[in-house]
Amino acid sequence: MPSSTECPKCQGKMSDGVIVDAGHGQSIISHWLPAPIKVSRWWGLKVRKKDVIPTVTLRCTRCGFLESYAPPTP
Repeated sequence: MPSSTECPKCQGKMSDGVIVDAGHGQSIISHWLPAPIKVSRWWGLKVRKKDVIPTVTLRCTRCGFLESYAPPTP
């Protein structure tokens, strides 16, 4: 995560948040996956749980600019 909470576009204040994906009656936080992405013919994407990293998104309160990060896992 960046140490600065200043917007790179307008120098406004950035606030923490997440981007929520919705589907099939559920809401989940958006995730990052490393490339190449493997597609299953029947089940969509082939995903290993250890490769999935939840994203953190900063939003500028002045101009609305969004900046997303996939923080390092411990």
